[in-house]
Amino acid sequence: MKHEDKTYNWLDKIILPIILIIIWYILADVLMILPSYTFPGPVEVFNSFINLLTSGRLVTDILDTLYKVILGLIIAAIVGISLGLMAGWSKYFERLTSVIVSVLRPIPPIAWIPFSILWFGIGSLPAIFIIFMGCVFPIFVYTVDGVHRTKKVLIESALTFGVSNEQMITEVILPSTIPYIVSGLKVAIGIALMCTISGEMIGSSSGIGYMILTSTNLFDTGSTVVGMLLIGFIGIIFDYIFTKIQEKIFW
Repeated sequence: MKHEDKTYNWLDKIILPIILIIIWYILADVLMILPSYTFPGPVEVFNSFINLLTSGRLVTDILDTLYKVILGLIIAAIVGISLGLMAGWSKYFERLTSVIVSVLRPIPPIAWIPFSILWFGIGSLPAIFIIFMGCVFPIFVYTVDGVHRTKKVLIESALTFGVSNEQMITEVILPSTIPYIVSGLKVAIGIALMCTISGEMIGSSSGIGYMILTSTNLFDTGSTVVGMLLIGFIGIIFDYIFTKIQEKIFW
């Protein structure tokens, strides 16, 4: 019975994409409502995918983008979680950081692109910096919220045993905050992918974003769509991973 439920669950998820692909095929490849260079059909996109895959460029660009996303996310997580734990536990530190966070948080990550190029030049570093700026604030906010939601009975019990501030944060606050940190990371990964593509289009010479830009400039819109779909699939994979982690934690 459970196996049947899982089968129907997967069928429900793929029905709409299949319908959309069929409509896309009819409009682009059968009716040809627009020129292929402005509205490539699924057949052209599939052929572009095969060409990119066999040339080896696709794998290289995927790995390059994943490298930037993961590294930028790791740096943002280290900074965001560390500062979030301190701000959540210390009222003074929270007041100290509140103004800076309130000013910098609303700034779109892509607004940092000109400075990232000036500071780091062309390459991977500008994209990693933009990812960091886009991800650090949601991770920080979720971590602070997690600290504030720690049960008072746990804190009072730990204080009764005379634990130090370091022990309180590492042995009491951090474990109870992990579900919120994971939620923050789940939000941040979507932002990281968007930031990566934006950064690669302007301040990089490799990656999926760079592939999308160069393909569009050459009117190879089939490859452009391949890059767009790849970002979506990578996002689905990361979302699935973090969802499973959340299920394990909350279970």
